[in-house]
Amino acid sequence: MTIIEMYPQIANILERTPAVLRGLVACATPDELDWQPSPERWSINMVFAHLADVEVHGFMSRFSAIAGQDNPLLPSYDQLALFRSSARFDGLAELGRFGEQRAKTLEWLKPLSFSVAGRQGRHEDLGAVTFGQLLHEFAFHDLGHIRQVIELYRSRAFYPRMGVFQNYYRISP
Repeated sequence: MTIIEMYPQIANILERTPAVLRGLVACATPDELDWQPSPERWSINMVFAHLADVEVHGFMSRFSAIAGQDNPLLPSYDQLALFRSSARFDGLAELGRFGEQRAKTLEWLKPLSFSVAGRQGRHEDLGAVTFGQLLHEFAFHDLGHIRQVIELYRSRAFYPRMGVFQNYYRISP
């Protein structure tokens, strides 16, 4: 039995996330994609850049290390390093890059035996972590960023134009 077969919920989320995100922003304007609610909060474009980066440097690097080494050290991932240059991101290009990387990740994961789930690494900050725990965090991470993109999009595209109906909602982009 493969790890993907043992965790169908995770496989479903990982496979669908790029398409879900593309569908959500299919009609978003450049302003909506680039809007940051405050300087310390991310735009949708920044979320997409993060997803493309963390796919390789956060998740795949750790999966690969745990699967291939005995109790490897898993360095921390600095999710803000990408944004320290004040660079602007082409969110749709980043989303495309994320989709390509995710396809590679899934192809790598699909043949792995379920026995890899118990293999362990040492996270630099958190300590012992298993492959299975990391896989669950992977799906959780995807869902969190889907929720974040939804909240950013609805807060910029629709909330300002709702008039009195704003009284029914509190947004937290």
